[in-house]
Amino acid sequence: MPHTLIFSDERFVMEQIVYARGLVKKFGEFVAVAGVDLNIFPGECFGFLGANGAGKTSTMRMISCVSTITEGELWVSGKDMGISARQIKAELGVVSQEDTLDSNLSVLQNLQVHARYFNIAAAVAEQRALDALDLFQLRDRARSKVDELSGGMKRRLLIARALLQQPRLLILDEPTTGLDPQARHLVWQRVQLLKSQQISIILSTHYMEEASSLCDRLAVMDSG
Repeated sequence: MPHTLIFSDERFVMEQIVYARGLVKKFGEFVAVAGVDLNIFPGECFGFLGANGAGKTSTMRMISCVSTITEGELWVSGKDMGISARQIKAELGVVSQEDTLDSNLSVLQNLQVHARYFNIAAAVAEQRALDALDLFQLRDRARSKVDELSGGMKRRLLIARALLQQPRLLILDEPTTGLDPQARHLVWQRVQLLKSQQISIILSTHYMEEASSLCDRLAVMDSG
């Protein structure tokens, strides 16, 4: 997808979904992310490929406005992360490596409760939740408890939940780690469908096949 700098650096920054320069994350003396530059454009699937501990998750946590920046500049959806983190979060759908589902609630209730954080009206939230469950082949488990789901179903539910606020950018951190091949391919199919709908996607993975199947461009990370 070609993009051209037309008028100014500001215009160039504003037309990108993610713009980073000299991005650094330190934990004490340990440098997790060591001066990363990024240009990620709307509508593409951008991947971080690398081994565990390479710095992928630390980078994505900064883009997700979950973790603060130690040094550098980061703009997401045309907004400065240092100034507008709350507004940025409202435009993001985030799926972390951790299972953050509420085991005390049903599948449908997990989605409905999540929708409340974005002030989505109850009737709208229910319809979006059902549509998302349809998309990820979970409609028949709407009344099931989360603990009754397989690992693959839980991952699909987490992605479905991240779509409720209709995000401009979907962030997937190791979305298929620990899944069997059949479950992994089902997640891939759904991510491909989201790509076709022009949703911007950032994903991290250490599976070469996953990266080559889903990503338009890649950043290979090693030692931050």
